[in-house]
Amino acid sequence: MLSRFKNISFLQTIYFSRTEVERLLVLSSLFNFLMLAIRIIATQGLVFLFLPWNLFLAFVPYYLAKKLTLNSAWIENKLKFAIAFLGWLLFIPNSFYILTDLYHLELSKDSPRWFDLTLIFSFAWNGMLLGILSVRKMEIVVGSLLKNRNILFFLYPVMWLIAFGIYIGRYLRFNTWDVLTNPFSLFAETGEMFMNPFKYTYAWGMIFCFSIFITLVYLSIKRSAIHFQKNL
Repeated sequence: MLSRFKNISFLQTIYFSRTEVERLLVLSSLFNFLMLAIRIIATQGLVFLFLPWNLFLAFVPYYLAKKLTLNSAWIENKLKFAIAFLGWLLFIPNSFYILTDLYHLELSKDSPRWFDLTLIFSFAWNGMLLGILSVRKMEIVVGSLLKNRNILFFLYPVMWLIAFGIYIGRYLRFNTWDVLTNPFSLFAETGEMFMNPFKYTYAWGMIFCFSIFITLVYLSIKRSAIHFQKNL
């Protein structure tokens, strides 16, 4: 009986106590894991086992942004806000990075291509939704601090940094932890990009295009949500 109550309490914590959007994200994530489990059982292969880790990393900035919105004391305390914001800024590229996992579709050999496309894109979609929700929460927090200033002065630089982080992760093969564990190599390679920009036109082209793309995706979903809310 006690274990039954514990199970109910656990479900309330991870599901029923969440917002409607968060409950949908939980269900969508369970769908991700179900598809991955089916693939592993059917193929006896662990090719896409990195996807749950990437999705977990996408949850981190959402968690930090939500904590800020729920704790006004963190916002009022400049040190706490700076630490939380920098942590969020380091992890937020992971949310949109999962979209580039579609590159791994070429590994689809042991299962139908449509199945692996759905598998990867479903993980990527959840990651992007977490990123969009996370940016929105941080936009509200920063907007309250910027007062009457145009929020785009916050939004596009963040999207540019996200795209820059995606490039670093996908092509230079650094991750968030390297800021602490391998900072010299990280700053040396990224610094070279700024010192010789014309040598890295491919990189800057990717960063520019991706930053515009995710900005448009974010603004489209944000405006659509506002429009639907007004017309309910």
